[in-house]
Amino acid sequence: MLARVWSASIVGIDAVKVGVEVDVSGGLPGIVVLGLPDSAIQESKERVKATLKNAGFAFPMRKIVINLTPADLRKEGPCFDLPISVGILAASEQVSGDLLGDYLFLGEVSLDGTLRAVAGVLPIAAAAEKMGITGLVLPADNAEEAAVVEGLAVYGCKHLSDVVDFLNNPGRYKPVQIDGNVERLNVTSVDSADLQDVKGQAHARRALEIAAAGGHNLVFVGPPGSGKTMLARRLPGILPPLSFAESLEVTRIHSVAGLLKNRGSLVRDRPFRSPHHSASGPSLVGGGSFPRPGEISLSHHGILFMDELTEFKRDVLEFLRQPLEDGFVTISRTKLSVIFPAQFTLVASTNPCPCGYYGDTIQQCTCSPRQREQYWAKLSGPLMDRIDLQVAVNRLKPEEITQQPTGEASTSVRQRVQEARDRATTRFQTEANLRCNAQMQSSHLQKWCKLDDTSRNLLEAAIRKLGLSARASDRILKVARTIADLAAEEKLQPNHVAEAIQYRTIDRMQ
Repeated sequence: MLARVWSASIVGIDAVKVGVEVDVSGGLPGIVVLGLPDSAIQESKERVKATLKNAGFAFPMRKIVINLTPADLRKEGPCFDLPISVGILAASEQVSGDLLGDYLFLGEVSLDGTLRAVAGVLPIAAAAEKMGITGLVLPADNAEEAAVVEGLAVYGCKHLSDVVDFLNNPGRYKPVQIDGNVERLNVTSVDSADLQDVKGQAHARRALEIAAAGGHNLVFVGPPGSGKTMLARRLPGILPPLSFAESLEVTRIHSVAGLLKNRGSLVRDRPFRSPHHSASGPSLVGGGSFPRPGEISLSHHGILFMDELTEFKRDVLEFLRQPLEDGFVTISRTKLSVIFPAQFTLVASTNPCPCGYYGDTIQQCTCSPRQREQYWAKLSGPLMDRIDLQVAVNRLKPEEITQQPTGEASTSVRQRVQEARDRATTRFQTEANLRCNAQMQSSHLQKWCKLDDTSRNLLEAAIRKLGLSARASDRILKVARTIADLAAEEKLQPNHVAEAIQYRTIDRMQ
């Protein structure tokens, strides 16, 4: 007999409907899987055979042909274990096939029949309605994750026998319901460190506030022990929470990457990713024969922190240029091209020279001018152009080190950041996909960043003296717009532009 079960496969962060056709016919016993399956699906032949026997079902000792449609789409992962198992049971008349056309099945099976959680459930659930699907049948550990999507009946099962019982007696089961407040999930903060712990560094703290309010890229440059990493890791504490729409986007990406297993919840904190400086280019932007999101996509709507920026390989850093400008990255392969969102804030820290003490007032630098030039050559001009705030962080004086911290708490700074973002949101309410000042384009600058004569002369003088590019001058205007928002002022003033300019003075340290 022939049975058809619906499942789905992930392409990028989107889902594609996949049909699992199972034919049980006469011939030598064996299982053949067609339709570009990967090794995990090929292994499911033996896994499903043992599972059915151990779960108390009869495995048909006949020729079994399993076809995954569409045939030209590569499928991967253990999520097809459950639909294959159900297809074999339906084709051998051990389970009713009346509901197979209305539901989509996902899940990995253990040898004893237990269902294990799989990755990528949320994007599949989000796309299920467009696929014409009534509901999802999947592992219980993934049920709450899928139930976040409204208008979809989700049935979580712990064992293969539960799935069979549901198909034979659907009236006994009710779809999973989650409390409305659970959608705003209580995920522990990525970093609970407070700005109040920071001693001194008023200039760097101000830069953090501006970066948080406008979504601007930031780099700290200073000697070892000056607090660069400590400051950067406190940025998440002053960022506003994700909106519900942003949470869905971030959760979809993390679900595809397999970071939501057994969590069953939306990501409510802005991501904070900190790859090691040995990271490769594909690990940052994403890749693989079947592309998966990289660190910049996992940082979507959040922060990508690159500690010791100059220790990264130059060609790896150049991978960041296009995503920083466009907010997305396209991964192309011979038979496949996918787009991953990548609207992230780049925060970096680095020493000013190989020994780390160039410009330090306490310890003398031992590097030659040639060594410093080679050190900074790892950071290209176009990459530095894309970093809005370039801040020198000096080491604390002895009396500052011994004193008690008296800095402002993160909660107070976060309130100002939220108010500034609210002003930007009101300003951008007629603009699609524009959430913060850092995302403004040239047309937006002409509309919302008009300069008076004094401010224009000030900016022109800075461009000539510092040799700034057109892109760098645009980013000065974006930062000035954020500074004005923090001051609750509608028009840009000369002092806003002047403050923004002084954050562009480290484009090339030598």
